[in-house]
Amino acid sequence: MRTNKQKEMAQKRVRILLQEADSAFNSDKSLANRYVNLARKIAMKVQLKLPKELKRRYCKFCYSYLRPGVNSRARIRKGKVIISCLECKKFMRVPVR
Repeated sequence: MRTNKQKEMAQKRVRILLQEADSAFNSDKSLANRYVNLARKIAMKVQLKLPKELKRRYCKFCYSYLRPGVNSRARIRKGKVIISCLECKKFMRVPVR
């Protein structure tokens, strides 16, 4: 059984990795994608549920870091935000409240 302390540490590490992915995206996209993969592995290891704002920063299919206007597109249609990944040409639908 995982303790709360392990989950808290994992949460901090995941946030740091995604911040690093954001800063590394301009210079090296593959490094940013690697940070996303590491963050996902850490979260899965301790069965951590990622917050919505962190989940929407990467593609659910190819796990690449998404930056709107650069390698992703966000549109609103029929009460949903549709985030299109321009790397793998897939899209995610997120309901609008």
